[in-house]
Amino acid sequence: MRVALYARFSSDLQRQTSIVDQLRAARDRAAKEGWEVVIERSDEAISGSVPVALRRGGKALLADALAGRFDVLILEGLDRLSRDVGEQDQVVKRLEYRGIRLIGTSDGYDTQAKGRKVMRVARGLVNEMYLDDLRDKTHRGLAGQFERGLSAGGRSYGYRSVEVAGGRQLVVDEAEASTVRFIFESAAAGHSVRWIAHELNARGIKSPRGGSWAVSAIFGSAARGLGMLNNELYIGRVIWNRRQWLKDPETGMRRYVERPPAEWRVREQPELRIVPQDLWDRLHNRARRGPAPGREREGAGASPKTLFGGLLVCPTCGGAVVAINRARYGCSVHKDRGNTVCANGATFPRDRVDQRLVAELRDCLLEPTVLARLQREVREQLRQARRETHADADGLRRRLQALEGEIGRVVEALASVGVSQALTTRLQAAEAEQAAIQRLLEAAAAPAVDDLVDAAVAGCRAKIMQLQQALAEDLDRARTRRVLADLLGPVRLVRDSATGESFAELEEPADRLLLAAVGESLEVVARAGFEPATFGL
Repeated sequence: MRVALYARFSSDLQRQTSIVDQLRAARDRAAKEGWEVVIERSDEAISGSVPVALRRGGKALLADALAGRFDVLILEGLDRLSRDVGEQDQVVKRLEYRGIRLIGTSDGYDTQAKGRKVMRVARGLVNEMYLDDLRDKTHRGLAGQFERGLSAGGRSYGYRSVEVAGGRQLVVDEAEASTVRFIFESAAAGHSVRWIAHELNARGIKSPRGGSWAVSAIFGSAARGLGMLNNELYIGRVIWNRRQWLKDPETGMRRYVERPPAEWRVREQPELRIVPQDLWDRLHNRARRGPAPGREREGAGASPKTLFGGLLVCPTCGGAVVAINRARYGCSVHKDRGNTVCANGATFPRDRVDQRLVAELRDCLLEPTVLARLQREVREQLRQARRETHADADGLRRRLQALEGEIGRVVEALASVGVSQALTTRLQAAEAEQAAIQRLLEAAAAPAVDDLVDAAVAGCRAKIMQLQQALAEDLDRARTRRVLADLLGPVRLVRDSATGESFAELEEPADRLLLAAVGESLEVVARAGFEPATFGL
């Protein structure tokens, strides 16, 4: 039997040797059974709430499973895969459907054991409740630290954390404080945030994370209190509990969410002031009249509006190549951090890059072998969905009825108490589950599998022929951009200094995902591969 091992630990506060210990126990189990270990995957300092497919090691493990590279997966317990009961159940079902046996060295889970489904659900609930309990206890502990006048958050640039009775406290770091004042004085004098970042990098001053300075670290978002220029700690005002992390049930990604101002905890600590009040007022009064030149588009977190911006790689520094203006792509690091950090000032015509990359994808995806693979994969997925749906149709209908009642109650609660983040999140999760169950039930009553396969392949072919238009219409979807990243692999844009010609280099293309047209969206339905390529732009 071919064995794969997987290990994970959650945070930088845990010992890295945890990975070593988990893998050792898994190897011992494999040796006891006389099995050969052929694959070892791991993820360090990654929470169990992060979807498996979004982890480096987890994604590789799923790819190994899809490729049939192992027969048995040994890990410490199901919580190493996920602490989300829904995702854990889905991943385990997919692995077991492919004939892969799962063994937990600590929790005792075994695919071949009777009652494994009950154990899987029970373990999933326990793992998810553990995260909820840990989150509540951590928040309660931090609240106590804040009430005692101690530090209850991270360290902002310009300060250092010192040990005191009962915890830790922030004190001003004079060396960094002088840099903070330089940033505020430069901004108040009318210099753009980009100029400030370039100047700091040219002087060799390290950023808060020890690297080079970025525009987003300085400017951030005035509305959300992000970025150095908006940090009220610099005028001695400490704000805690302003925002929280929530996981989007649709994507599995975590994001910051602002709490209502009534939940913020605020205290004044004049000894932490770095920026004089008149300088703070002068800068922020100026900002209210209008942003300084060059500052309008420098905030972080804006969604890319171009087809491939952010998915391409600078060959000099490895940074993202983005749209630097309406007509050209260029290195974002060179643009935002200056020539000191990246000397690559080459730019590339956006329309030409888009056309050539889309043409490469289209030629690959229309290969007869790729379409034949698509037919096989879609046919098998549909047949499996039919089998699972027919086997549990009654249970799905009961769950659908329960969800309808739950959604009604949540809507009534929202109408009574107003907008609540907890109620809104629960409503979104219930509606997503409702839509998924409805799709399953509709699939059970859909036309014959072969008819659906023919329709899917025909739609796929049509969508590929109009790939550029289809992708352009879907630019606001992060999912499509992730698909494009998987399709292309790392792509470096290079200019030959001798000839002036530009090239796109696909050095290590990953397995290619095939796109099929299903309804109005682009759906990932199969995988294929093609050779590395270098072509002119």
